[in-house]
Amino acid sequence: MRKYGWNSFKDLIFRNPAVVDQDPHVDNGDENPERGNWTNKREYILSTIGYAVGLGNIWRFPYLAYKNGGGAFLIPYFVMLVVTGIPLFFLESALGQFCSQGPINTWRAVPLLQGVGIAMVMVTLIVSIYYNVIIAYSLYYMFASFQFPLPWSSCSSSVDRNCSDTPIGAVFIPCSADLSVSLGGVVYFTATFPYVVIIILLIRGVTLEGARDGIEFYIGSQSNLTKLTEAQVWKDAATQTFYSLSIGWGGVMTLASYSNFHNNVFKDSFVVTLTNAGTSVFAGFAIFSILGHMAHIYKMPVGQVVKEGFGLAFIAYPDALSKLPISPLWSILFFFMLLTVGLDSQFAGIEVISTCLLDAFPNIFKSKRALLTSTTCAILYLLGLPCVTQAGIYWVTLIDQFVASWVLLVLVLLEIIGVCYIYGGNRFIKDIEMMLGHKSFTFWLWWRACWFFISPCIIVVILIWSVMTFTPPRYGEVQFPVWGLALGWCMVVFILLWIPVVALYKLMRTKGNPWERVKSLCSPSEEWHPYLDVHRGQRYSEERCRHRKKHTNRPEVNVNVITSSWL
Repeated sequence: MRKYGWNSFKDLIFRNPAVVDQDPHVDNGDENPERGNWTNKREYILSTIGYAVGLGNIWRFPYLAYKNGGGAFLIPYFVMLVVTGIPLFFLESALGQFCSQGPINTWRAVPLLQGVGIAMVMVTLIVSIYYNVIIAYSLYYMFASFQFPLPWSSCSSSVDRNCSDTPIGAVFIPCSADLSVSLGGVVYFTATFPYVVIIILLIRGVTLEGARDGIEFYIGSQSNLTKLTEAQVWKDAATQTFYSLSIGWGGVMTLASYSNFHNNVFKDSFVVTLTNAGTSVFAGFAIFSILGHMAHIYKMPVGQVVKEGFGLAFIAYPDALSKLPISPLWSILFFFMLLTVGLDSQFAGIEVISTCLLDAFPNIFKSKRALLTSTTCAILYLLGLPCVTQAGIYWVTLIDQFVASWVLLVLVLLEIIGVCYIYGGNRFIKDIEMMLGHKSFTFWLWWRACWFFISPCIIVVILIWSVMTFTPPRYGEVQFPVWGLALGWCMVVFILLWIPVVALYKLMRTKGNPWERVKSLCSPSEEWHPYLDVHRGQRYSEERCRHRKKHTNRPEVNVNVITSSWL
């Protein structure tokens, strides 16, 4: 008998029993030549870290920490990371790795909710439009930094007439660009270079006069523990966890789907989530040390120079960098870092879209992957052009506020319900054990508690709180017109409408009375199994699949539809 407890935990982290005991050779090389795998484990880890570590780590987390009590904010943030972030990241990674499919075909496990997968892709599609534009902003600012003095260091005839010498009135003029490739070896640079820049900026920042004041405002002695009694602080911590880890976007499933079947997805989940959280905290020191120096220059409190989101990255921080000696160098490094951070996330977004198309139409796109990726990038580029007009920043803000917000919570809640309550949490755990090897009942207690109760309850509370405290989005002091808000809600409806529409479509195509149809579509389809025959074992053997098919009312035409398309 294998002894469990700490030894079992060490085995899972440093050794995968499923690989050692079942199929030791499959952890190396390309085991799935038809669909493809990661060249090696490092590429997967770096790509996933690059996807998770995005612009939100640079500009959103530092502001939230400052806003919600400084160092006190780390308490709810890491609590939410443990009870929601890591469990849900593990769930999505395991789901994608088990079936080696993208976020749409993974719902062969619960065909009734396949619309959730399509909705995830729609979120990624829409967000990729404005993410592309933010990359363009970074690219524009980076090339504009090859000047001395920096264009935004003072007002002159060469800049916009609305420019101001005060940090409140600074403006920027964006341009458009599209930088997207297929993932691969490029992540060795794009995923690691931002850390080099953060370290350089931190070292430079802490040597500046006033840096200590900035850090004190970030998570220093001015931390306000009384903030922990406010519900808004816990809501912000949970929302940041979902946003930062890209849970509910479909990218985590997509990247994991190219891992080898016996890859230690448990260890990977810890590595990525903890690296992501550490990056957020670490980047905050670099940001606020330089903002503290800026406050010292302007002779004003740090709180008055701190801005949120785009204002922090493209107004406050560039202005602060312009006050440093050799300012173009620091500015170039900072915007090149934003560029690489944004590209990593954009890479994965493109991969989500192309993978779903490849999985749905393998015969059409298998030999045309490069063309598919190029076409996707070109379409996103064209769709992003309105975001670089004079009103472009308002379009970007509108998409960000409506799409990359509580919509994700709805999708994640349905994901948990579908996997744990309809498909079956115990069945899902057995699937994971096929990849990782058998684990004790006590080992799964924590994950069961999170998946079945803690995580969904937290999501429901946040959703209710978000509805109760909803305020129309604005950019700075500018309120959006009624038609703009209506357009934002139309984007939300467009995303969520896929869920009932696909469910209704499938119910209409399935035979039997209403209860039999629902029961049939809540059972895994015959296409739900590990991608390769060698990994299916007895649980997913052809005999078991035929037996399952015999006892369902799903017609043969539905099988063909699922195989050949998303629906």
